[in-house]
Amino acid sequence: MSASLSRPRVGVWLIGARGSVATTVVTGCAAVAAGLHPPTGMVTETPPFTESGLPALSDLVFGGHDTLDCPLPKRAESLTAGGVLPPGVATAVAAELAAADREIRPGGPTPGDTRSEAELITAFADDLRDFLHRHELERAVVVNVASTEPVSQGPGAPLPASTLYALAALRAGCPYVNFTPSEGMHHPVAAREAERSGLPHAGRDGKTGQTLLRAVLGPMFAQRALTVRAWSGTNLLGGGDGAALADPAAAAAKNAGKERVLADTLGTVPEGEVHIDDVPALGDWKTAWDHIAFDGFLGTRMILQTIWQGCDSALAAPLVLDLARLTARAHESGVSGPLSALGFYFKDPVGEGPSGLAEQYGELLRFGRSLGEADGEDRGARAVRGTEKTGGAL
Repeated sequence: MSASLSRPRVGVWLIGARGSVATTVVTGCAAVAAGLHPPTGMVTETPPFTESGLPALSDLVFGGHDTLDCPLPKRAESLTAGGVLPPGVATAVAAELAAADREIRPGGPTPGDTRSEAELITAFADDLRDFLHRHELERAVVVNVASTEPVSQGPGAPLPASTLYALAALRAGCPYVNFTPSEGMHHPVAAREAERSGLPHAGRDGKTGQTLLRAVLGPMFAQRALTVRAWSGTNLLGGGDGAALADPAAAAAKNAGKERVLADTLGTVPEGEVHIDDVPALGDWKTAWDHIAFDGFLGTRMILQTIWQGCDSALAAPLVLDLARLTARAHESGVSGPLSALGFYFKDPVGEGPSGLAEQYGELLRFGRSLGEADGEDRGARAVRGTEKTGGAL
């Protein structure tokens, strides 16, 4: 392929870059790109997206912000010991982990940080611009995979860290994805800036386990005209997310998305709540249990119970890679504003769209096709630019 037509590298800037999810993202991307493991769980690696013009995994360059100082290779060792990463893979991609770790910058605000909100936003945006410049990147997607924040205290309260990062992304001209329940771009201040910027953005709160099941089961009950009387759930999880969600305010932010899925798919909110318990011994593994009470024909009362046991980081990482690639391609294609077609990935998606997983998948496929249709125009534009640069035919 001519150098003038080669696809440029794309930055992926992770907020919470030394956490379990981010470490699994970087490790997994390198392992799949090297052919060490198949791309299990990556929807963008399935046949419908072959012609979507997405950046190759080998073309992704990682960096990010974090308040932790544990190097990524060391973090990967810990995840290997916990059974999250397969034996040997962290060693095989040690160079890629070290390269990503060199691109991680101090986040904030941290205890004792005297910088104002404006100063923090400026510092974060400068880090992003420097990353883009040094690696000669045309674009970078900012993805929030940090721990869940408590619900914002309302007008007059300090901007949450997730919103500071979102504003920094906009200032640096970067698309933004919020994979967490934190406010991020949903804060009114950031939402106004996002509308003015025209940059594509997506979120919020990745749909990886319990809510994924709810997005399938809710439509099933509605389509079969079965009346759901109560839907209760319990989550047992450890790791950093478990510790963060031990805060009732943070748990409330998490549960809001779970409840929205039921309200949207059932048309009503059944009795019952979701409880989240921090069990440190579970590490990055979680168990989600749902108890669904429903009525059948002639009012016959019945019960459905589900148990989901999985590794949150391994469930989330392929989705983060999907979202980074799709959002980068949308930005390249000139798509702007909320990416409602990516609702397939989220509990509380931006924009308007269906709530059932099957319908969301259909929207995602249509979006992928539209990106592929735009690729022909992009190739022509790159060819023209290449001719202009060389002063002759390609």
